[in-house]
Amino acid sequence: MIGLSAGEPDFVTPEPILQAAIQAIRDGFTHYTENLGMLELREEISRKFARDNGLSYDVAQIICSNGAKQSVALAIFALARPGDEVLIPAPYWVSYPEMARLAGAEPVAVETTVRTNYRLDAEALERAITDRTRILILCSPSNPTGSVYTRPEMEELAAVLRRHEQVFIISDEIYEYILFDAEHVSIASLPGMKERTITVNGFSKGYAMTGWRLGYLAAELPIVKATSKVQSQLTSAPSSIYLFPDVSAFLGRQAPSGRAIRSSNDLCFYLLEEHDVALVPGEAFGDPSGVRISYAASMADLEEALRRVRRGLEALQP
Repeated sequence: MIGLSAGEPDFVTPEPILQAAIQAIRDGFTHYTENLGMLELREEISRKFARDNGLSYDVAQIICSNGAKQSVALAIFALARPGDEVLIPAPYWVSYPEMARLAGAEPVAVETTVRTNYRLDAEALERAITDRTRILILCSPSNPTGSVYTRPEMEELAAVLRRHEQVFIISDEIYEYILFDAEHVSIASLPGMKERTITVNGFSKGYAMTGWRLGYLAAELPIVKATSKVQSQLTSAPSSIYLFPDVSAFLGRQAPSGRAIRSSNDLCFYLLEEHDVALVPGEAFGDPSGVRISYAASMADLEEALRRVRRGLEALQP
């Protein structure tokens, strides 16, 4: 069996990034970051936009988040009003319609076909826009189709959008570096588009950092200010470093009491009830092979907790 289902690079995070993260932990860099994200990080992102995308964004126009997925959601929550329409070329990433619904807006799927390589054309976009249209979500390179909009195709879409000034564009570019023989074009780099475009990207795909949960968006200052207010009420700030160990090796075992450990949920209840340590099962985060350990505690508590966890794990029988 060869798994080609998960949208995740099949290589590990590059070694320099791993070593920098390890050093950050050793240096105690495990606390809250700024609501917009670290200034140094946003400076690097600003330089990346200029270097790779021909875009000029000041650090105040960039906000970091817990993944590109959250950046898309922040933009929708900040811009969409109840009753607004959000245009989504289909096939689409499964979360786009649900994000629109969460914001009280109506997702409108705009069908594409294999004849256009699943890319939205100017005529279809023109037909789909109504007085209620508020947002168009573009994803290039596309998830799930892999299609990449060419520069002429982007320019044709931009020509339509210039005639409809009420429409904002959320450009999801998380797969920017997963390219083979195509050019990546940011629609915000085209004349008249930057002021109305929210450019979303992150580190998950290009740098194999899916589990690190770090993304960002760039837009005009009023939009960034609005998204920062949303983020401040949801997650406060983007991440610095996480701890989420894989416990799959202990699943399928049995406790001395006879309790079966079939899942991380079972493991957490076992450690809670028989060893007095409270952890969060990975099922809550979409990964049943792991558990979440918060280390926002005293060193003495952490050391004792880990001694209990070790005793509990060592006691499990095959």
